[in-house]
Amino acid sequence: MRVGIVGAGSMGYAHAPAWKAAAPLGAELVGLVARHPDTANALAKQYGLRVYDRYEDLLRDVDIVDICTPTNLHCEMTLKAAEAGKHVICEKPIALTLEDGRRMIHACDKAGVRLFIGLVVRFIAHYAAAQQAVAAGQIGKPGVIRLTRAGYQPRKSLDNWFTDESRSGGMILDLMIHDYDYARWLAGNVRRVFAKSVRAVQRDAPGDYALVTLRFDSGAIAHIEGGWAYPPPFFRTSFDIAGTEGLIAWSSDGSEPVNMHLMNPPQQSAAEVAVPVAMDETGPFALEIRHFYQSLTSSQPFSVTAEDALAALQIALAVRESLRTGRSVTINQEAI
Repeated sequence: MRVGIVGAGSMGYAHAPAWKAAAPLGAELVGLVARHPDTANALAKQYGLRVYDRYEDLLRDVDIVDICTPTNLHCEMTLKAAEAGKHVICEKPIALTLEDGRRMIHACDKAGVRLFIGLVVRFIAHYAAAQQAVAAGQIGKPGVIRLTRAGYQPRKSLDNWFTDESRSGGMILDLMIHDYDYARWLAGNVRRVFAKSVRAVQRDAPGDYALVTLRFDSGAIAHIEGGWAYPPPFFRTSFDIAGTEGLIAWSSDGSEPVNMHLMNPPQQSAAEVAVPVAMDETGPFALEIRHFYQSLTSSQPFSVTAEDALAALQIALAVRESLRTGRSVTINQEAI
């Protein structure tokens, strides 16, 4: 099947080698389209791809479209792909609103094409192994889950859409969506949300930091920490999952020596957007795309569904509402 990538930012650069790794399965990465010619041409040269001037032209030449664009473009591009009869893999979050997410799912269902949302944390070895242990009952019934995902604010020199909440949803959606989804994967449906953040109080703060509490139907509680506040290139992730019979814990700091990280060190070197996982042919993006392609070509279900992505978005939007009102927000699970 022929594949085209839309977008040549950090995710375009993460997905391209993953598609090359899927070549033995029959996937052929043939082209890309992106807003900025310099980044498009650089990525195309690296992987021998054709650069298309228009999205519609790319759609005519591929079977699968891989959408790696700002979140506000996901819905429109998915609808066009579905209309053209193309399968879609789309970066997280699925959309900025539940309405748009539902439109994407409905359009793909109606067209008979498949939609996969890239919640890549499910494919990171530590996280997947912990979920499997929980599902197998190795720590009993989950009671308290603590998740951390904190690094530096994206600092793209060209069109830093991440900091525009109307396009990305801000840190609450773009970064923390992974942990809402992972917590739900561990403990089931979320009933109630409460949150506090820096930018809810000070809109022009130079960075953001949030603490989110989720209460699940099962009675479990999750405490989720998210941050765009550290100096680059620092990025930290961790989890501990406490159950009635034990604890699972992991931290990205676990094997590192004591280090000092300064806001403005000399000769600073860091990516524009923090991606704290391998972006080569062996990393979680490659595992994610291999799963997508194998499930697609064998007509098997995806391990993470578009409805899962919609549920994670619903949690994120409830977090934003809690930040706006200063109150807890009850999730209406029937809304998805």
